[in-house]
Amino acid sequence: MRVYFGADHAGYQFKDQLKDYVESLGYDAIDLGTFNEDSVDYPDIAREVAEKVYENGGALGVLLCGSGTGMCMSANKHKGIRAAAVTSDYLAEFARKHNNANIIAMGSRVVELEAAKSMLKIFLETPFEGGRHERRVEKMMELED
Repeated sequence: MRVYFGADHAGYQFKDQLKDYVESLGYDAIDLGTFNEDSVDYPDIAREVAEKVYENGGALGVLLCGSGTGMCMSANKHKGIRAAAVTSDYLAEFARKHNNANIIAMGSRVVELEAAKSMLKIFLETPFEGGRHERRVEKMMELED
């Protein structure tokens, strides 16, 4: 499975560590930037990741900024994206299980690295439950402009 990574300057170091972690789990991790701590605009990075996730069905995305909120909000503006900002294992699990999220957003200033690794592993390994949730996800996707 392909996992696309993107971060702004606040999430840059976190991104590199989580990308290495995902590769150690056997996933194909693709880094879309940023590649240093120079200030960048998170909507630009979120767009890059959202486009790749949408173009490559079955791929997932990871977005990192200071809080996770701006990246999540920006990603959700793009067609076919269901991004979730998470701060716990529970939220990571149910974002996939019930909402079929295809992008996880986390804040480097909000969660510790080990917690982020745990949430990311759960996110990648949890399948969408389908069933009654399928109807709700379909309704959500009909809201797109």
